[in-house]
Amino acid sequence: MMAQLIDRKSLKQEMKHLLRSAQVSARGMVCLYLALILVLNLANSFISAINSGLPATFVFILANLLSMVLSAGFVLYCMAVRRGERAEYLTLFDGFSFVGKVILLNLVIYCFTLLWSMLFVIPGIVAAYRYRFALYNLYENPGLNVMEALETSKRQTRGYKGQLFMLDLSYFGWYLLASLPVLAEFFYGYFLIFQDPGYYLADLNRISAISLPISGGLQILLDNLWPMALAVFYLPVYQCTELGYFDIARQTSGVGGSAPGQPEDGGWSGF
Repeated sequence: MMAQLIDRKSLKQEMKHLLRSAQVSARGMVCLYLALILVLNLANSFISAINSGLPATFVFILANLLSMVLSAGFVLYCMAVRRGERAEYLTLFDGFSFVGKVILLNLVIYCFTLLWSMLFVIPGIVAAYRYRFALYNLYENPGLNVMEALETSKRQTRGYKGQLFMLDLSYFGWYLLASLPVLAEFFYGYFLIFQDPGYYLADLNRISAISLPISGGLQILLDNLWPMALAVFYLPVYQCTELGYFDIARQTSGVGGSAPGQPEDGGWSGF
């Protein structure tokens, strides 16, 4: 079947209405999810500040792996909402039931996207959209192996990459607003350098040491809290809308939802 032109605005409105009727509050779920991510980020920042050696590396890796699994749980909650099912707060931890595949698939997607990015920026972006539905396929069917999930996503996203890009672009204002602390630090540093370029250019380390005139702890909190506070308002709608794209792509592509462990059309055909 041909790819379908999705009415993004109507789908967003539908998801907003659906989330308001969710049996378990979407805002409560996203607050719990983001609070756990915040704890992981703060622990990572704290350890990095006091020790930049092996313990900091270990905490950094652990925090990122746990974030992947919690992200899976949040998506599983959104999937349940779209099906009209009740998903308790403990759904956030359901990703731990197939944690190995969740982490492995995230890492493989990252590596493949990085490899394509080495050719040029555009192939890397295309690859990121090509594998956009791979994790969703795994969440729907944990019996899939990693390569099957990737291959299924490749087929599902044919004709939808541009539409997914436009979906992301429609949230650009939110992303820009979430980046305000980083932008403020950038422009503050630019202002200082412009005021006295000789001082900073004489020692480039002075440029890297520039920060806003607030305490380091407050800066860390601001960098983490501000984007997460904004995400409470848009993340559930964005996630459910993207899952709407996923459901439509499954229907029009004719792939997805096969029995556990069964490839869609004979297996993997490369990245």
